[in-house]
Amino acid sequence: MLYREAGDFKTSYHADSQTFPIRFDRIGFWVIMVIAFLVIPFMINDYWANAIFVPFLIYAIAAIGLNILTGYCGQVSLGTGGFMAVGAYACYKLMTGFPDVSIVIHIVLAGGITAVVGAAFGLPSLRIKGFYLAVATLAAQFFLVWLFNKVAWFYNYSASGQINAPERFVAEVAVTGPNTAPAAQYLICLVFLTFCALIARNLTRGTIGRSWMAIRDMDIAAEIIGVNPLRAKLTAFAVSSFFVGIAGALFFSVYLGAVEVGEAFGIQKSFLVLFMIIIGGLGSIFGSLAGAAFLVLLPVALKVVGVNVLGWPTDLVAHLQLVIVGGLIMFFLIKEPHGLAQIWRLTKEKLRLWPFPY
Repeated sequence: MLYREAGDFKTSYHADSQTFPIRFDRIGFWVIMVIAFLVIPFMINDYWANAIFVPFLIYAIAAIGLNILTGYCGQVSLGTGGFMAVGAYACYKLMTGFPDVSIVIHIVLAGGITAVVGAAFGLPSLRIKGFYLAVATLAAQFFLVWLFNKVAWFYNYSASGQINAPERFVAEVAVTGPNTAPAAQYLICLVFLTFCALIARNLTRGTIGRSWMAIRDMDIAAEIIGVNPLRAKLTAFAVSSFFVGIAGALFFSVYLGAVEVGEAFGIQKSFLVLFMIIIGGLGSIFGSLAGAAFLVLLPVALKVVGVNVLGWPTDLVAHLQLVIVGGLIMFFLIKEPHGLAQIWRLTKEKLRLWPFPY
């Protein structure tokens, strides 16, 4: 009975168009933020950070970026892993070239470099779309991985071909390197996720977001009513790549610490982020978070239940995970194309009317 709009009056346009129009939603949001920023950092340990929280936060940023391009603008992309690699290698070159500059600035600049690269690879979207655009972005994925493997300048001529994150500090607290505390890893990723989600939410609610959705729904009609397809598509590629580049920089510097491009940013990474937005919900910021949480928690839950409780072999559990993910993708594409976000939206609609049937 607490989830009601009765008595929740709006006296301004700003109040009527806010993200959480129901007071209960606003209270719940701020409770989650307080727990995330003020409770979890004091309780987190290495296992929770490396197995659940840090991967979830990083993949959520990447999923938000891809959702802007695919969910809001309708441009299919299979090059997410390659663009994450651009962010990782750009961050590495900035960290080694400018050691006195803050790691936060390096990560943001890495996102900017990735935005430029993403906009360049987005130029074919002006002429092709659908399956052909997916193949073009897939070519970008393979080209970028090949480039970072073959050009030794990107990994500073290391004999192993790997890149290793040097130790860097924010407010005299190590956030990269072997001595990084789990709370520091978690907090820097959480700050970037909050920053990216806030920007994405405001962009998608504004003029530029409406132009993206017009292109997604019908690009010819959008052009007729005055939407510039060149600007809309390239800004979608740039903004999407900016978020994906930040995710790649965090994935390399904060989470893994050392990466080899073929293993860390291969085609599997592109499909993983794509599966996140399909299961979570296309065209939804919450769907990006839900999809990332689901695909990060699924292998952990299967390992606990299948291996630790039921005693199944680990290879059987790994194959079962692929079967479950594939089945869920087919289910959501056929039965609920808007994913977990739509299920949550319908649940809230039912709660607003409960116990009445209409």
